[in-house]
Amino acid sequence: VKEGGVLPLGIYVEVAGRKFQTDFEPIIERQIHHLINYIQGVMHIGQRDIAWIRVSKAAIEKGFTLKDIGVVLHAKFHQDFGNILDKVQVTLITDKKKCDELTKRARAEYKTRDERVEKMTDEDVETYYSCTLCQSFAPTHVCTVSPERTGLCGAYNWMDCKASFEINPTGPNQPIEKGECLDAKLGQWKGVNDFIKKASRGAIDHYNFYSMVVDPMTTCGCCECIAAMLPACNGVMTVHRDYTGETPCGMKFTTLAGVMGGGQSSPGFVGHSKFNITQGKFIVGDGGLLRMVWMPKSLKDEIKERIEKRGAELGYPNLIDMIADETVGITEEEILPFLQEKGHPALSMDPLVG
Repeated sequence: VKEGGVLPLGIYVEVAGRKFQTDFEPIIERQIHHLINYIQGVMHIGQRDIAWIRVSKAAIEKGFTLKDIGVVLHAKFHQDFGNILDKVQVTLITDKKKCDELTKRARAEYKTRDERVEKMTDEDVETYYSCTLCQSFAPTHVCTVSPERTGLCGAYNWMDCKASFEINPTGPNQPIEKGECLDAKLGQWKGVNDFIKKASRGAIDHYNFYSMVVDPMTTCGCCECIAAMLPACNGVMTVHRDYTGETPCGMKFTTLAGVMGGGQSSPGFVGHSKFNITQGKFIVGDGGLLRMVWMPKSLKDEIKERIEKRGAELGYPNLIDMIADETVGITEEEILPFLQEKGHPALSMDPLVG
């Protein structure tokens, strides 16, 4: 690989253990993120099928090879999860065709995992779960995962965090008693506030689950998508990591992630998972999915069925056809006439700000 070059990479981990359960798979998989980051000069960011791994010149000069990723993962899985794993095999794949085949298989599994929390609501449980896996990159970031607010990385849902706590009671996924509800519309609880203040070392003392305008949840650079306000359209847009083009908010995904992905609560912006877009509580404090006026075409195609289903529940079965994408425009001025022509519900909603 030439300096500055790009290489396909699939990490295929096979495990066996008498105490291992299928529910543990997402937890073991997500450990790859921080275990690779233990390697000096190597950075892993993202999750599932959209992860990036960057290798520094210094690491290469010290003799780093791709094989070292497999060696580290094999050793650390045995060391950290020896109580549930008896055998581990790590295969690194750089053939694009084989990577694509595995990706297709993995995406089907991701869909199955997501559907496990499909019928659960935040009101069904009294306990949420924390996730602080990404604090190595974003020291003040504390993700709180609820049934209707999956982890912004897309890798963990409420069920996954529950299983993670069973595996490692002192790990990054701790139970949080919701406590007193301080704001049902925006999604804020006293128990959550108390926890995040302690876990962020006092940097963040509260945030809202269901709003991106008023004190939204903190965001780290591992998020699958980032939503941003579009004031001229009285709505919001979202962009996923795979889309590299311009967006109506004036920033690409990488710029957005750099601006607000360090663990801060950034009013007007919020990181979230792809699955979260069509969950019942997605920015419901700001008007919910009906505020969505723009997203990349590839993302629309990927979650088309879920948008159609959620749109029908909200009284707009053709909502997906009302949402603009880059083929319509990449500025607010370009997409506004399209939204007006389609009669997008966001245009008749209360002002997003003020």
